Amino acid sequence: MDIKWTKELSVGNEVIDSEHMNLIGLTNGVVHAILKRDCAALAQAFEMLEDRLHAHFVNEEKIALAAEFDYSKHKQAQLYSLRELRHMRDELLAKNCVWGDGTVDHFTRSLRNWMIDGHIVKLDMQMKPALLSRPCDFKNIADQK
Repeated sequence: MDIKWTKELSVGNEVIDSEHMNLIGLTNGVVHAILKRDCAALAQAFEMLEDRLHAHFVNEEKIALAAEFDYSKHKQAQLYSLRELRHMRDELLAKNCVWGDGTVDHFTRSLRNWMIDGHIVKLDMQMKPALLSRPCDFKNIADQK
């Protein structure tokens, strides 16, 4: 079952919400590759997710700082989250996509929880009050190099 975007996942910023929607789609791609036990697709799906996650973290930091949100703890949590994702990837790919059903269930559930509960709900929702208290939409800030 795919992860679905809902309005309850909105942090109140169009840029971050749009990136979260994209990241959810990429996470679903990883889950599908796990379910198919397709190592080539899995490696590619993880690479795409990690690349977009890096870009998202950069944009999120720019926006958070512009909104005067204390980003220091948030940044540390993101680095931990990225290490957690890499650990999942390495563990899955090390077994050459030969997993039992329990392993498949564990990792698909873990990825869903990692994206929704871990990243969006527990971490990024902390920024919502700061983002909503500013009159700016921060679109131009995320576009800056």
